[in-house]
Amino acid sequence: ERVREALARLNPELPAGALEDAFRKLVRPEGADLVQRNRAVELLQKLLKGELKVRRRKNVVQARSFAEMLEETIRKYQNRSIEAAQVIEELIQLAKEMREANARGEKLGLSEDELAFYDALETNDSAVKVLGDETLRHIARELVTTIRNNVTIDWTLRENVRAHLRVLVKRILRRYGDPPDKQEKATQTVLEQAALLSSEWAST
Repeated sequence: ERVREALARLNPELPAGALEDAFRKLVRPEGADLVQRNRAVELLQKLLKGELKVRRRKNVVQARSFAEMLEETIRKYQNRSIEAAQVIEELIQLAKEMREANARGEKLGLSEDELAFYDALETNDSAVKVLGDETLRHIARELVTTIRNNVTIDWTLRENVRAHLRVLVKRILRRYGDPPDKQEKATQTVLEQAALLSSEWAST
């Protein structure tokens, strides 16, 4: 039941038949043949890649982090560093972490868009230590408001708009005391995140 719930929450739109198929394969006894275990791995990998595809349209940092974790697990399996049973457990754990990531915004009091910028800022360890969660939340909210008010559909193709947004982002980071040594990288990540969401924003 725990596995069934994890898969269902990871991808609630998954057809019932496919979910049941995954569940049956995952709960087979230890003596299940290698072919069945490989199929279970393939199915879990497919489900996780589907979830990553969705995240790439919303949260660049989460998508990148989870993609690296998935690739590393599959690489170990292909290199025979771990057995099928272990890779299945690692993939299920990854599915759980994805599910938990979906709830982070609510716990932090952030919208989905705000969480994406919060995650972009959180990649800077020194910023987290210096500023703390509360300040990062304030910055994320201000970034969403500021960038949303200044983007156009084609802003990524217009150097003057990109330069203006870069100035606005750096101004916000400096005002809140973001560590100068990491500001350029933070700005790049924030603008990368903005590029994901700007088409949707510009059309609303």
